[in-house]
Amino acid sequence: MIPRLRRRCGHAPGTISPEDQAVVDEFRAMLTALRNPKPWTPGTGSARDIAVRVGPFVERAHTRPGDGHGPDHIAVTVIHPDTPYAAAYLHGRQLCDAERDWLRCPTTSIVGFWQPGYRQLTHAANGLLLPDDIGMAPAHYALYIEARKRDDCHDGHTLLRLGPYTQTRHAQQDRDRLTAALDGRETTLLSGYRITMRFGPLCVSDHQLFTDPYGTDVVALLNAAVADVRG
Repeated sequence: MIPRLRRRCGHAPGTISPEDQAVVDEFRAMLTALRNPKPWTPGTGSARDIAVRVGPFVERAHTRPGDGHGPDHIAVTVIHPDTPYAAAYLHGRQLCDAERDWLRCPTTSIVGFWQPGYRQLTHAANGLLLPDDIGMAPAHYALYIEARKRDDCHDGHTLLRLGPYTQTRHAQQDRDRLTAALDGRETTLLSGYRITMRFGPLCVSDHQLFTDPYGTDVVALLNAAVADVRG
């Protein structure tokens, strides 16, 4: 399905008006873009915007450099087709902090690098706001440090939730620091428990339970969490 395009009645007889010529030029640019997509593949550069499918529409998106969440997804923020910078317009509003709207975009939804000809296929060009759900989960990540019973049962509790991480490499760096700090102490810090870590998506609905890892000593946070449990 192709979104409804703007139509203008031609002015006849005589030379086509500048307004009608602009509509014709836009339509030709759209056809050229559809017939000649500029292929995108992982690793082909993050400085250029890409075109992604959102239902029957095509939207402009900015990629997040350094995100390495596997080959099937990349982190993007959807932007207005007329702006060269990543000012998110999800839900029809501009946000001061665009990083709040980073999304996990399936690479199968990527049409290719953005071309101006795609503009007519966007929600904005058709007078529509983006829907609340555009089919992409938030691209924020977290580290979960948990204390599990050593008798292999599932009883236990979460000591510390670190997040949001906007790039997986940042989470991996903190995971490496915590792993080094726990080396040989996983089963001794809390009697009867083993301290474990897991990496996963941030649970947005529980955001108040997470500790911001940026600009803090994550090892000190872990030690404080263990001390609280010990009483």
